[in-house]
This record gives sequence, structure tokens and C-alpha cells, in this order.
Amino acid sequence: MREAKIIVMLIWISFVAIAQNKRITVSQDGSGDFTSIQSAFDAVSVGNTKPITIFVKKGVYKERLVLDTRKDFVTLVGEDKMNTILTYNNHAGMRLPNGDTINTWTSASFFIYANDFSVENISFENNAGFTAGQAVAVFANGDRLKFNNCRFTGFQDVLFCSGPGSRQYYKDCYIEGTTDFIFGPATAVFQNCHIHSKKNSHVTAASTPREMKYGFVFFNCKLTADEKTNKVSLGRPWTPYASVTYIRCEMGSHIIPEGWNNWRNVANEATVRYAEFGSTGAGAPMEKRVSWIKQLSKQEAEAITLQKIFGDWRVE
Repeated sequence: MREAKIIVMLIWISFVAIAQNKRITVSQDGSGDFTSIQSAFDAVSVGNTKPITIFVKKGVYKERLVLDTRKDFVTLVGEDKMNTILTYNNHAGMRLPNGDTINTWTSASFFIYANDFSVENISFENNAGFTAGQAVAVFANGDRLKFNNCRFTGFQDVLFCSGPGSRQYYKDCYIEGTTDFIFGPATAVFQNCHIHSKKNSHVTAASTPREMKYGFVFFNCKLTADEKTNKVSLGRPWTPYASVTYIRCEMGSHIIPEGWNNWRNVANEATVRYAEFGSTGAGAPMEKRVSWIKQLSKQEAEAITLQKIFGDWRVE
């Protein structure tokens, strides 16, 4: 009993120290405050209102991570984005410990429910494999989420920009996958990102709610593909009012001339909100683009700003 009380007291002291310093270090060699990232998340108090930085030393952290609702204002910083890797292998069809079958919504390696979360220099991965089906690396559900200089890797459904009304900002990131690997209902901006396709399929599958003006907006991004990948669409609509816009993006020859896909439903052509401006590269010519997307004028493109997209949230 005495030993148990001592352990509880030591844990309490550790949590108090973290609350005072507002900085947590995670290292697998035991030199930090915790050896796992989930333990660091657990140390953040529910209802937190002050910025807390979690610094993650290099290593491969195989964990199913959850940052809960009301654990806000957390910043996650990796020591080195190529060698600080958060990975897991959940995928659709597997069973959870409670017996439930995993689906798209529950297949993530990292679930972010908190608001005001930011991260830099981290690689997020779902390594379930090419044939695993839906296997999300990051389920981004909170509001005001920022990702800087990060990597997202996997296969199908890699980055789930979830949460209708959620606002998300991705800058200088690398995102790769096979099918619909950037998808969901959130309002998300991708600035100066590298988007890499590993299969003849689709880059995006937005499900933007009808009442939301913006879905996914890509500014100055570069789209590439594996050598044998040569038939990729810029997007298909998961729901009828999907909104996706590419502005001044460089598109490789893997992008099909027609550009977009209606997901085998002609009715979607009357409702989707797909647009391009200033596309360059072998996959950019607009002459053969489908007639039901909008080719923005320079004035229309310049009117799409971070402030217009995000409202009162300032990301820079």
C-alpha cells in the first residue's frame, strides 16, 4: 500500500511539473518525461487552456494515438521529420479490442479531436499495406489544426480531413497515397505541399457540406506520381456538393486530361464545386477538362485568400 501511494505521488509530481513548464519531452531511450506519445497526451489535463509543447525525439513510435476533445492548445514538435515517425497498421475489416469491426472512421493511426492543435517536423504513417483498403494515417477532426513540414504516408484514405466546419492548414507538407488519400468534409488549405499518387485512382474525395463555401484549397502545390501511375483524377465527390480548388499548382502527366471524375453519378456534375486556376505542367492543359468544373479568372482566384477561407482564424 505504501509503495502504491509513493507511485501515485510521483506521478502527481510529474504532472504538476509538466503543468508548470508547459513542455513535455518524449524519448524512447528514457531521457525524456515519457517514452510514449500517448502517455504525453494523457498528461494534458482535460479543459486545458494554456499552450503545451510536446517535443518528440527521433524514433519510430508504433502507437494508436488519440488526442481527446478538450485537450486543446497542444503543439507537437518532432526532432527530425524523416526520422520521427508515428505509425500504426489499423485498417478496415480488422477487429477492435471490444469486438467492433474497424471502418474508415475508426481505422486511423492518430485521432485528433482537440482544437488548436499544431504540429511540425513529424511523419504520420499507416503501414497496413497496399491491399488493406481504408487505412487512415491521420483523422483530423478538431478545429484550427495546423501542420507544418510534415509527412503523411500510406495507401487508401491516408488523410481524413474530418469534422464539418473544421478548419485545417497544411504548409510545406508531403502527402502520398493511392485512392482518395485526401478526403472528408473539413475546410482545409494545402500550401506549397507535395502531393504524390501511388496508383491510378483519385487524389481527393471531398464531402463538403452544402452550406460550407470552401472545402479543399490547394495553393502552389506540386502533384507527382510513381513511374507507372498515369491515370489519376484531381478528385471525385464523396458527396454531391464537394468543393475542391487548385490554384497555381504544378501537375504531372499522370493527371488525366479531363481532370476530374463524377464518381459514376452524372447528377453530381450539377452540384460539385470544382475549380482550377493557373495550373502548370504536363497534366495542366484545360482544353479537355470536363465541362462541369469552373475555370477561375485571375480576379476570382485572387479573391480566394486565407482570410476569406478561415474567417477569424489567423494561421500566419
